[in-house]
Amino acid sequence: MIEKYYAGVYWSGRREPVEEYARRAEALFQGLALQDLALSRWFEQSTSPAEALAHGFVPDLATLIGLLGTKRYQQGGGDVSFAAWNGLVEGNSVASISCGSRSRYVVDRCVLTLPPDSPVAECLVTSLALSQVVRVMALAWDPEWGVATSTIHRDSSSESADPGTFVGWVTYFAQHRGTVPPLPAPVRVEPVGDKGTLIVLTPERFTASNPEHVALAERVRELLDRAGLLNPLQGPP
Repeated sequence: MIEKYYAGVYWSGRREPVEEYARRAEALFQGLALQDLALSRWFEQSTSPAEALAHGFVPDLATLIGLLGTKRYQQGGGDVSFAAWNGLVEGNSVASISCGSRSRYVVDRCVLTLPPDSPVAECLVTSLALSQVVRVMALAWDPEWGVATSTIHRDSSSESADPGTFVGWVTYFAQHRGTVPPLPAPVRVEPVGDKGTLIVLTPERFTASNPEHVALAERVRELLDRAGLLNPLQGPP
């Protein structure tokens, strides 16, 4: 079975002006463009590929303020929901942003779906590339928690897949979530400026079909849980 990978960052209850969301989205798209050519062109997601390809956009601040401020992407009361496609059939990726929710049951998020097996995936679905992608997302959105892993691993390791409660191939914790304890080899721990910490489980591709990878993830989960780092995010009261 082909494992499909994604990267996502999540935060709770932070309502900001559309201009600030656009500034963060600009930083996201600029950072992604530096990682791979496949993440350098974007189109508004639509009901068909042909329609989407007719709505390309340059993700600069002025353009994003205009897009995010339109009725199409406003869910009411400043709640923004926006998705962009990279325009590739092979190497297909979608970046989606949902922020400003007033519900305590909904956390804000920015998620990048990654392409399945393809030449683009060979470049993007690596520990180095994914750690850089999550770093870009963390610096842009200042989230509480982030992850890059396969959907199979996520679903097998967490019944509800609640953000903040499980460990992926790459996992991010904001500094205020707590201190990351010492972790076993080959786990790599990296700072993300003064924002937080990245944890990368394996240098090779992490797969849910590899028992050693699954066992390592579970060991790291136990240590992080013991350190008080694995708690679900909650939206605003």
